Amino acid sequence: MSRGEERVKIIANALVLGGLWLLLSGIYEPLLLAFGAGSVAVVVALMARMDRVDGAAPEWHLKPLAFAAYLVWLLKEIARANWAVTKVILAPHMRLRQHLFAVPVTSRSDLAQVTFANSITLTPGTITIETEPGRFLVHALSYDDATPGELADMDARVAATESRRA
Repeated sequence: MSRGEERVKIIANALVLGGLWLLLSGIYEPLLLAFGAGSVAVVVALMARMDRVDGAAPEWHLKPLAFAAYLVWLLKEIARANWAVTKVILAPHMRLRQHLFAVPVTSRSDLAQVTFANSITLTPGTITIETEPGRFLVHALSYDDATPGELADMDARVAATESRRA
């Protein structure tokens, strides 16, 4: 990457992060604006250093429409799991069945595997504890016999978002 391209990338990162910070903060007092500017500067400096150290850009081998459909499905699953966890919390007679179990991973690309692991963690009541080649260790708050099948379905949906180049 040329010096000019690197500068453009740094400026673009700073503008995006600064804009996001302003949008999410909503407070425009001088001290907080200074803290925000300082935070953005530190993050942009770290990002630039990371690019210089390894120089490896992530490979994005996803089918955009399939990935968008997956995100819609994931949002529905998050809402459904949220309701299930709410019932467990509010109903004292429901018993927790916490359980650690291994989930096989069929995704080929690192990005798809990260997407799968984060999707498990984003779904209330489950969290990815450990990742190993070919499998994840998952903790479920209220485990039942259908849980591994549901996660296998999630894995298949993530794998379906990968392009053949992965």
